[in-house]
Amino acid sequence: MSHPESSDFAVALRDSSPVLFGYLPLGMAFGVLFQSLGYPWLFAPLAGIVIYAGSAQFMAVGLLAAGVSYAEALIATLLLNSRHIFYGLSVLDRYPKRGVLRWYLIFGLTDETYSLVTAKTPERQDSDRYYFYLTALNQCYWVAGCALGSSLQSMVEFDSRGFEFALVALFLVLLIEQIRAMNERWLLMIAVMSSVIAYGLVPNQFLLVAIGMCLLVLFWRWSRVSSHG
Repeated sequence: MSHPESSDFAVALRDSSPVLFGYLPLGMAFGVLFQSLGYPWLFAPLAGIVIYAGSAQFMAVGLLAAGVSYAEALIATLLLNSRHIFYGLSVLDRYPKRGVLRWYLIFGLTDETYSLVTAKTPERQDSDRYYFYLTALNQCYWVAGCALGSSLQSMVEFDSRGFEFALVALFLVLLIEQIRAMNERWLLMIAVMSSVIAYGLVPNQFLLVAIGMCLLVLFWRWSRVSSHG
């Protein structure tokens, strides 16, 4: 009979395998770019541990290279990652109610981890360990990629063009899995229509506007169901 903890780890390892093949090359691309600024190679994996935000870390490379102020970098990072506010609110009831584990799971909630968390329900009712292993494994993949890329770049310079496509491929894989797990396909249509409309209105901030439109539609539907229930 398998131990529940080892079972949770095995399931998390299996579920996170698509993220592994996306985070390693993408983390390597970040490590190469970060190392090209002249910082010690250890700073790249350290950023993956402390910041752990792929798009924000790539943006940080450009901000550092441009010599912007800390205030500008802070505002840009907050705007870029503000979508996680909506992500976090929708999964808080799945996470522990209190404790260090809850704060780590909130810190480690990336786009890819959110997709995996919401795509399926773990077999065990007590899923705190599963969520921890899933989040920690994804972060380990990212940190390993950052370390590998920066260390290789410090030894041998090479062209990293094309590495960033790994993020697009990873999003497509997770999107397909998310669609297959959905019971109500109309939600997908609402998301697509909101994205198209938002991009036509405010292309620079279309993601936040699209999320807001989806929330309005969901709130309207919830209010109608509640009034008829």
